[in-house]
Amino acid sequence: MAEPYAFGVIPARGGSKGLPGKNLKALGRLPLIGHAVASARESKRLSRVIVSTDSEAIADEARRHGAEVPFLRPATLATDQAGMVPVLQHAVQWLESTGVRPDLIVCLQPTSPFRVGADIDATIDKVVTTGADSAQTLVECSYHPYFMKTLDGDRTVPLFEEGHTYVRRQDAPGVYQPSGAVYVTRYRTLMDDHRVLGKDNRGVVMSFEASANIDTEWDFMLAELILRERRAPIPPERR
Repeated sequence: MAEPYAFGVIPARGGSKGLPGKNLKALGRLPLIGHAVASARESKRLSRVIVSTDSEAIADEARRHGAEVPFLRPATLATDQAGMVPVLQHAVQWLESTGVRPDLIVCLQPTSPFRVGADIDATIDKVVTTGADSAQTLVECSYHPYFMKTLDGDRTVPLFEEGHTYVRRQDAPGVYQPSGAVYVTRYRTLMDDHRVLGKDNRGVVMSFEASANIDTEWDFMLAELILRERRAPIPPERR
């Protein structure tokens, strides 16, 4: 069976309210956009990778690290309200205009600097081997939702009634949240169903350190600590 055409897209818009300029912010030897490009180049299963950005500065920096930036994203797809689906669809439509239709679309956000090529390949492999609509990387929740509360005035109300049956977190069923590092979607799921995650979605679990996701200054400080302690499995040349 032929290897599927896996089209990697690194979405990196210029605006960010949580951490202004984050995609160009240096973490170790590389800016976040540089880490994203490096992880894509480490992958053995990506057929082609582009950066989708509205920023000339990000485009220039991405190219400096060896990325392909064939267009600048239109302003309508660079707002806080613009979802990931139209951004990825726009990139796929550009690829199709060159005569290539991808089998898989792989979204690699720059906010996950400790993602490595093996994470990308494992997520692609999950879709290919299972026949699923999509797959995403996950990380175990740091606080189990069975122990969470809502408030009725100032009275606490269990979020899950069955939560009281578990005294210790390690006795409760495993619960996972998206790590944001890798999303792999079949063409029909993205372009026909207008979804990144299909009905049959599979998970690839990553470690806490590797799953660091940067949206705020505190997130960035944690990433710097992880990098300093070398607790994330990134290649030495990226440190």
